[in-house]
Amino acid sequence: MSRLTNDYPYAFTDFFGSGTPCVFKTGPKWPIAVGPESQKIVRAARPIYKHPIAPTWLKTAWTIVARLDSLQVNWNTVNPLAYANAGEAALICDFVITIGVQPGSLAYAAAVAAANAIDEILQNAGFPEIQVAFIESVYRRHVSGGKLMSFNPMFDSEGIPALRKHFTPTLSLSIAPIKSPHFEGTGGLFVRLNTEEGDNRIALLTCAHVAHPPPLFENKVYTRKNDSQLREDIILLGTASYDKAVTAIMKFIGDQTIAISTWEATLRRLPEPKEDEPRGITSKRKELTDLIDAANNKIEEANQLHTDVTKHFTTTASRVLGFVLHCAKIEVGEDHFMYDWSLIQMDEEKIEWKDFKGNKLFVGGNKTAVDWVNYMFPQAHDRRNFHTPEDLLLQLEDYVREEEFRNPQNLDIHNVRTLLAVKNGPSTGTTFGRVNGLESITRHYPEHGISQDALEFIVCGYDTLTGKNDKFSDGGDSSCIVAGRDGRIIAQITGGGGPTDETDKTYVTPFYALQKAIKEMYPNSYLIPAVV
Repeated sequence: MSRLTNDYPYAFTDFFGSGTPCVFKTGPKWPIAVGPESQKIVRAARPIYKHPIAPTWLKTAWTIVARLDSLQVNWNTVNPLAYANAGEAALICDFVITIGVQPGSLAYAAAVAAANAIDEILQNAGFPEIQVAFIESVYRRHVSGGKLMSFNPMFDSEGIPALRKHFTPTLSLSIAPIKSPHFEGTGGLFVRLNTEEGDNRIALLTCAHVAHPPPLFENKVYTRKNDSQLREDIILLGTASYDKAVTAIMKFIGDQTIAISTWEATLRRLPEPKEDEPRGITSKRKELTDLIDAANNKIEEANQLHTDVTKHFTTTASRVLGFVLHCAKIEVGEDHFMYDWSLIQMDEEKIEWKDFKGNKLFVGGNKTAVDWVNYMFPQAHDRRNFHTPEDLLLQLEDYVREEEFRNPQNLDIHNVRTLLAVKNGPSTGTTFGRVNGLESITRHYPEHGISQDALEFIVCGYDTLTGKNDKFSDGGDSSCIVAGRDGRIIAQITGGGGPTDETDKTYVTPFYALQKAIKEMYPNSYLIPAVV
């Protein structure tokens, strides 16, 4: 905030309520409340009709644009508007030209100089009373397609949340470049890009090899610095993931239909109801009737979901969720860890913000609340901070420090101290694992001409007392965030190893290292806090 208010004290009061900071405004000071309410007067933009400048407005506007270009102002909008305090009829300003500039691109002195130049144009046109304001804003074309779906597991029938999640902005997201939708990966974490008031940009953390697949892109740093650069759009659900998600809906409907037929056949074999019939027969009849009713409800919900998906998500263009903001070079750092990360800036209009879950990781779907307890808190004497995530949405906060990789405090199903881990990925759903306490050395992507040796940690599959050892991840799970049972972030998945076409070892870059690299590029970035 101080970046702007040090020079212009009304930076956040002039257009309060819009989230738009003002670098500088000419003309009289707009009214503000005093005391603790000094920022609580919400402004409302109003249209302008029948103003004397109307016949010459376009000529004047183009003259303003030419002057801005000559001053090398990185502008994106020139808007003629009136303003009032929200809810009031009276205007506080009957004409102000708001000029949108990229956040942080225009210094106060440059804004004053540019405003004076525009004032001169307006005076020559005969309208010296028109005010000029430079505001920080980003112009975006409307994204095709509707918003991503909301995700509220509590209101869905059993089985539906796992089907719906694929079409929502709920971690982890299956994503792909729109130009190469067969190269799929995961969006694992939401990051705010700036602490400055008015900068509401949100980015999705993924791997560089997901945003810029090595076969198609040169391995180098890429940053989209302004709107004049061509967007590299990222979509929700690549080709295979979309087909898999739609097929899962149809299979679910088919399975429920088969189940109904089986239960109805059993129901027909029961005798007709009698007042004095055995209690067991009455209970069985009710059990079957309830199962049939529940299955019919599930079919109805799944059919509606299928209708919504085919109506709003069929084309890749309708699934665009944002664009590549920054893609790091895939390389080994001075600490010998592999750095393979990218940030996807989310299109704000694609999210239903009132239902946005933020950094809540869905740990349900193919796992239940009972599984969560049995895997993550298996020992009764190791439940000091025991909890089952509400609706199986685990809030991600903070991260596991290096020392805890070496000295873990959890007890696994075998009563052995370990760093227990969970992830949710497009390929394998929710899985549980154990993080190794010693680094492995890996050689990366030699088939793409990127041969680099790096340190990485392994997340092992979680074998149970039955001897089953589910793999922790598979192809398509790259970029998934690995979290601890308390919601602290452990690492980001960068790859896997094992037999051909199989992954029995999952390699990760620890978040305590990765977050430093992100901070170097975006020093004011931070994890989106808990969303209620």
